[in-house]
Amino acid sequence: MAKYLDYTSPKTKFTADVNKSRLFTKDSNNYINVLGIAQLNTLENVSLLDIYISKNNVVEPHVHQNAAELVYCISGAATVSLLNPFTKQIQNYPITPGQVANVPQGWWHYEVATTDNTHLLAIFDAKTPEVILGSDLLRLTPPDLMAHTYCMDVNTWKKATAPIKESVFIGPSKNCNRNQQPAHYGNYEQNYQGGYAPHASAYQKGYPVHSQYTQGY
Repeated sequence: MAKYLDYTSPKTKFTADVNKSRLFTKDSNNYINVLGIAQLNTLENVSLLDIYISKNNVVEPHVHQNAAELVYCISGAATVSLLNPFTKQIQNYPITPGQVANVPQGWWHYEVATTDNTHLLAIFDAKTPEVILGSDLLRLTPPDLMAHTYCMDVNTWKKATAPIKESVFIGPSKNCNRNQQPAHYGNYEQNYQGGYAPHASAYQKGYPVHSQYTQGY
């Protein structure tokens, strides 16, 4: 039990409807629901994301700096990919219903749906997982700093990152007009056996996301 909680209070909640707790919506087939302590105040060191994605959609590269993540496949199929900071290799783990992939705390990772109607449950060992999104790193780090650090032309960098106007969560974005076949994401369908910045608290009311991310949240 949580010592700080008054279990006799009428404000103490023991149930919640995750379907009414939307974190992000790309479209009717690609969206994420959230359950954390903000939605259910009796939670201790557990929270979850209920993820729906269609084929070739990507839960963008990101880091959970305060929690490990266990990804369980409910339906469809996906590949969970992570960057092992010890081997410096991307490890890809295809999962289908009933299978899981584990992402240690602070590891750079992403998920790619390999079939339509994919449903994943991401379970965290924290009452509110925090997140650092790749899209936020790219759009919020000063372009001149990135170009200088990696010996690039600053205008080339600005042009390359210009389409990233907001936090992506699920990519490609709806307004992506790229006329090409989906990339192979580093051969994500193979199973290889052989993270990254400003602190951002997510999946709670304090997270600075746009209004369309928090509808029903």
